Amino acid sequence: MAGHTHIVGAGLAGLSAAINLLKAGRDVSLYEASGHAGGRCRSYHDATLDHRIDNGNHLVLSGNRAVMGYLKEIGASDSLTGPTAPEFPFYDLESAEQWTVALDAGFLPRAMLSKGGRVPGARRLDYLKAFHLAFAGKEATVAQCLGPDNALYRRFWEPLAVAVLNTDGDEAAASLLWPVIFETMGRGGSACRPLTAKVGLSESFVDPALAVLKDRGAEVSFNNRLRKLTIDSNRVTALTLGQDTVNLGEGDSIILAVPPSAAAELVPGLGAPDDFRAIVNGHFRLAQKTEGFSFLGLIGGVAQWLFVRGDIVSVTVSAADDLVEQPTEVIAGRLWADVAKALNLGVAPMPTWRIVKEKRATFAQTPSQVGRRPPARTALNNLFLAGDWTDTGLPATIEGTLRSGVMASDADLENLN
Repeated sequence: MAGHTHIVGAGLAGLSAAINLLKAGRDVSLYEASGHAGGRCRSYHDATLDHRIDNGNHLVLSGNRAVMGYLKEIGASDSLTGPTAPEFPFYDLESAEQWTVALDAGFLPRAMLSKGGRVPGARRLDYLKAFHLAFAGKEATVAQCLGPDNALYRRFWEPLAVAVLNTDGDEAAASLLWPVIFETMGRGGSACRPLTAKVGLSESFVDPALAVLKDRGAEVSFNNRLRKLTIDSNRVTALTLGQDTVNLGEGDSIILAVPPSAAAELVPGLGAPDDFRAIVNGHFRLAQKTEGFSFLGLIGGVAQWLFVRGDIVSVTVSAADDLVEQPTEVIAGRLWADVAKALNLGVAPMPTWRIVKEKRATFAQTPSQVGRRPPARTALNNLFLAGDWTDTGLPATIEGTLRSGVMASDADLENLN
């Protein structure tokens, strides 16, 4: 295939685009401003913990077709792990109640027929509110559709929505939650199994992709920041990368897989989301391994989701704009209190810890910001956009990120044809 595609940004969106283009026979070069690939989805060795950790905690579902397709293409399909059943365990830190939400074919019938089949305190009709999402208007919020005055919302829908949308339910766009439900719960239990990386995010999503790029002859360049796009006659004609200039030929194209603020600076007149939400992750190294489960939803505390991998226990707080401003020592203490209670550790002293703050983790997935998401195609003939902030129709998740890379690369290929 004649021509060359230059991809700027080696996060998951850029990697996804590169893999899809190489599969189609397109020559690819990948440029990354930092010294590593993966963006916010990567693993590294933390000196304080003396352990390899993920920079953030990510859970995917077996029905995430972009995730599964990407992992298959890079030979990493067996790198995820999780329960054999589509079950989500929860623990209320205030009342010490425990329950499990099973998203199999009997999810709705059980709730309709038996009190024992419902989340504690939930009413039968609360479950039917999920269908409000299917008809939600562009301005509707998750809370308006599902709650907030019922136990099912507080004990299932809200923690799920905040995790998926990284935005509080009273301002999160309902239009983004429905596609997730439709593509997973709508397909039955086989599409709802929760999965996490066996070893680490890099080992699942990044390192195998880089190996494929190398094997297929793609050029990958790190510590190489794009500083300028030269535009002439409605197309990009050159890239300024550091001190170097890369001229684009007639059949060449570019995919920008960079954060929205960077894209807006590079592309004249580009509208993009400009409001963001934080995520805080806490990692604690225990004296011994915790067995029996891999993750747990937490209600009534600061921590929202707890993940276990060997002797490392990690917790995540989404929509954490207030928490992220607190000192790390304070955050660690608050999160450890929730961990100790959830794991029944009593008054165990806080172990070695690491707090990771991401103040601009995702764009604020509110109706107004969703309206600012641009499509993969731009006004320039050979320039395309990828990233969880582009208009994929999905939230800013791993699934949405990977799908954005496919959408941008498909648009590039269609343009060539």
